[in-house]
Amino acid sequence: MSLARSLVCCLLLTLGVAPVFAQPASFGQAIDQVLQDSIFADALWGVHVVRLSDDSTQYAHQGGRNFVPASNMKLYTTAAALDRLGPDFRYETKVYIDGPVQDGTLQGNVLIRGAGDPTLGGRLGPDDAVAPLRAWADSLKILGIQHIAGDLVGDDDVFDDTPYGKDWAWGDLQYYWAAELGGLAFRENVVDVVMQGQTPGAPARLSWEPIDTRYVTFENATQTGPSGSSLDEGHYRYPGTNRFRLSSQVPPGGQDRETLSVTNPTRYLTHVLREVLIDEGISVDGTIQDVDDLSIKPSYAPGQTQVVATHVSPPLAEIAAAINKESVNLYAEHVLRTLGIEHPPGDVPEDVASGSTEMGALAAREVFGAAAVDTSRLVMADGSGLSRHNLISPRATTTLLQHLWNHPDAAVRDAYLASLARPDEDGTLSYRLSNLPAGAVVRAKTGTLTQVSGLSGYVTPPEGPSYAFSILCNNYTSDVRRVRAAQDRIVRLILEYTP
Repeated sequence: MSLARSLVCCLLLTLGVAPVFAQPASFGQAIDQVLQDSIFADALWGVHVVRLSDDSTQYAHQGGRNFVPASNMKLYTTAAALDRLGPDFRYETKVYIDGPVQDGTLQGNVLIRGAGDPTLGGRLGPDDAVAPLRAWADSLKILGIQHIAGDLVGDDDVFDDTPYGKDWAWGDLQYYWAAELGGLAFRENVVDVVMQGQTPGAPARLSWEPIDTRYVTFENATQTGPSGSSLDEGHYRYPGTNRFRLSSQVPPGGQDRETLSVTNPTRYLTHVLREVLIDEGISVDGTIQDVDDLSIKPSYAPGQTQVVATHVSPPLAEIAAAINKESVNLYAEHVLRTLGIEHPPGDVPEDVASGSTEMGALAAREVFGAAAVDTSRLVMADGSGLSRHNLISPRATTTLLQHLWNHPDAAVRDAYLASLARPDEDGTLSYRLSNLPAGAVVRAKTGTLTQVSGLSGYVTPPEGPSYAFSILCNNYTSDVRRVRAAQDRIVRLILEYTP
């Protein structure tokens, strides 16, 4: 209670009058009060709340208006992918040889044919990112191969060659959340670098993963600061290269850990594979080749090549959970492109390439249309929400959420619900909406860009019906923590709501 309100309360009690303060007369008015806070005077809010037992709207504020959704776009990507591909879908990356093995020498090339798997060497696999590549080396050694006379060829042609989503911000491209896309991916197309502070005035000591690969180079312009100094980060990747300038000031004994993106994921994988093969005792005469640079494409016809290893990804249900709980942009983009390949839309314009984001978005729109979402007003520019060209409305989002809640395939429904973050658990809600009432369940997806914040998902009170909700905010200039606090307050109001 504020000091002013406390003083008024004391005065009224002294006079023998019970204090009465204005309270919201309804659920709707309570949410209105949250949105009308003066700190949001310049913000655009859209809120839509639906009771799932009868699909009735319980609250709407600009529910039909389009907003930039940020990562709330991932709700759409994962819904379409789980619906059409199924929770058990897996990627298969295959390794081929195209020549005979004579006296321990492969008289030909090793070909790695990508399927668009974004998880190879990533967070859903073993802690050792290169373990799958060592397994490939073992497969070659089983065939008696000790030497490769030809090249290592990365085939990424399952996707088109557009490395980024539509109009992604240039300033983001060196960071993990805007890593390049491609039909072959490795370790989420990033490297981890550690700058370790030493004695004051000396450069920081550098180390990086995976395996100190020479695919990347670093200019060490770092400095160890004086005792008691704080970390001052500085890092830059020269456009179109894998050369980084590191200029962080690091406290003595302190660290600056950064996850930075690389360019050309296909060459990244094949380069690291070459390093692993040599480490495993297999020498390589040839060079690293991107299939795009070859004048003659490889033939995978029977008799032309031999499959020697296959890497199988985790199921889509696990990939969708990483997309929605941890908001992994790379996974969302690859899954959307895969959707267009596996289930191409019925009517494709001539200028839309196979394996493109545009093809995936057209395929996804068919799912949204079947869910009764008004696709004429929806813009899906990418799968992750990094693009500011995406446009969705809160009402369209709750319509999609309703469809997944009532999905005829229980496995799809369960995988979708399980993919969403929950408060006090892993994911982007780990530190939000703590201390909910016993028995209350919240499953939701966050979304954040500069001046964009979203929270959409499901609320189930300890007693009573469940709800789907979507809360989108654009154009605010207040601290984003105030916006998130308002979103959380609305979720708590839904939990408290008694219709």
